[in-house]
Amino acid sequence: MENKKELRTWLDNFGLEHPLVIAGPCSAETEEQVLKIAHQLKDSDATVLRAGIWKPRTRPGNFEGVGALGLKWLQKAKEETGMLITTEVANANHVDLALEHDVDILWIGARTTVSPFIVQEIADALEGTDKPVLIKNPVNPDLSLWLGAVERFYTAGIKNLGVIHRGFSTYEKTRYRNNPEWQLPIDLQNRFPDLPLILDPSHIAGRRDIIFDLCQTGLDLNYDGLMVETHFDPDNAWSDAAQQITPSTLIQFMDDLKIRKETDATAEFRNRINTLRTQIDVIDHQLIEMMGKRMTVADDIGTLKKEHNVAVLQTKRWNEILGKMILQGEEKNLSEEFILRVFKAIHQESINHQEEIINH
Repeated sequence: MENKKELRTWLDNFGLEHPLVIAGPCSAETEEQVLKIAHQLKDSDATVLRAGIWKPRTRPGNFEGVGALGLKWLQKAKEETGMLITTEVANANHVDLALEHDVDILWIGARTTVSPFIVQEIADALEGTDKPVLIKNPVNPDLSLWLGAVERFYTAGIKNLGVIHRGFSTYEKTRYRNNPEWQLPIDLQNRFPDLPLILDPSHIAGRRDIIFDLCQTGLDLNYDGLMVETHFDPDNAWSDAAQQITPSTLIQFMDDLKIRKETDATAEFRNRINTLRTQIDVIDHQLIEMMGKRMTVADDIGTLKKEHNVAVLQTKRWNEILGKMILQGEEKNLSEEFILRVFKAIHQESINHQEEIINH
């Protein structure tokens, strides 16, 4: 992607002294609800009012949004409060309606990002406009799909782009509704370092009690903004009630969150961090060496199994290893989730090695 510096210009034009804050309800429910939330947010750090108008639900029968009628409510909120407005668009018709109602920022939902056909349709509908477009990560941890969506909009001439990290679906049970997989947005930023990155802690959390900690993590990782679902009566929201907070809670969050410096120019800091980073480099090298040695032993086991016609997967042995590693990890203050992810990856690589030996 050329001229990547252009991607950040639209965000810099806001002239904010703090990260961009987008807030508002998961769904626009009534005109009164939208206006009440907007007025409670107008004196906060929130610059942009969000609300879902069309709600793609996993299963039919749930509230699927009020439709285009809600765009008029957002327009009225914009007129009364001066806030910018944003909503999700999932097809070309949504784009046309949003443009007609002067929606300032459009976002592409996680379920839409997974479909290159729909992404291209939306990009084509926006061609020739200068509307900022925020692209949520796909539901599953697929960096190529996320990158591909960004590239499709850029190719269509949409240069006011950004991305939203809302977490990834996983079949494993974790403390999150959608696992953050922090490395994926980091990888995306390594490819497009000037692409504004917004954190959606509400969809990652799925529950309001860990939203603050996620926001702080996002700021610690130099995210450019936050999109937080807010509702004056979260428990009775028509969708995603458990993950919404009140506007007053958001205001308190903004007071309590700490924005870190990107670096510290003092010699003491530079010397200390260079020393610690050198230690990390040495340990990382040792880790690679040890994993290489482990795979050599796995190869030997594969050869032995081949000679004796023994199956690669030994479930009892694997469960014994996993249980032991979880206990040892706890002693080193390593979470069970982390140990599972690491050792499942190591185990899969061992299986791959042994399958290669047995089948050749």
